[in-house]
Amino acid sequence: MGKSRRTVPEELLLLALDPTTGTTAQPQTLDLGLAGAQLVELSLAGRIVPEGDRIAVVLARPTGDPTLDHALELLRRRGSPVRAVHWIGGPRLGLRQTYLAHLERCGMVTAVPGQMCGVLPTTRYQASDDCTNAAIKQRLDTAIRTGVPPDPRTAALAALAHSVGLGKHLYPGNEGRSSRSRLRDLIRYDPLGGMVAHAVMDVQNGLPAQQNRSSQASGAGTGRSGARAAGRASGGRVSAPRVGVR
Repeated sequence: MGKSRRTVPEELLLLALDPTTGTTAQPQTLDLGLAGAQLVELSLAGRIVPEGDRIAVVLARPTGDPTLDHALELLRRRGSPVRAVHWIGGPRLGLRQTYLAHLERCGMVTAVPGQMCGVLPTTRYQASDDCTNAAIKQRLDTAIRTGVPPDPRTAALAALAHSVGLGKHLYPGNEGRSSRSRLRDLIRYDPLGGMVAHAVMDVQNGLPAQQNRSSQASGAGTGRSGARAAGRASGGRVSAPRVGVR
């Protein structure tokens, strides 16, 4: 994959970068958005395809982008399609820092060291080309203003920006309310981007953890029923295991 085109994760991070503070907006949710953006980019590159709410690898050949190739390899190792919500909510947090370092290596941002309160070391990031950031934002502005269906890449970027809460960063205040609403509506123009964006929001709402707890409770209930049935069959009494609740 050449660098003539920026990837969706790169564009999402550049959109989140605040030119005034040198920090990223929505740092708590941006990792989830970047994980989802990797899925979108791998799909656009023909490496994965959606199967319902799952993601399947159809071509394991590297893209040439180290961050994407790492994600592709992790997906390949799963061996079977994985639910997008479980992939995005998996233990791969830290993508924001990974992508900031990646953008610095690619020359898209410049790291500016500093100090907080004159003591704690900090790092601010400045976009190397403000025109690049303006062009990314302009694509969203055009789709919002004209109502013309955007290309899949722009639609997915809009969906992910909405899913991680960048709407208020991109279109602040009461005057930006209608733009934030239209940004959300762009989600319908790209089925995969929409599915991934909804998975990002589900993770934020704790859906994977709820599903895991439900599965464990169901399994425990089956175990108790089986134990009682065995006890009745043998004419004896079998105590059901106690399940602790945290």
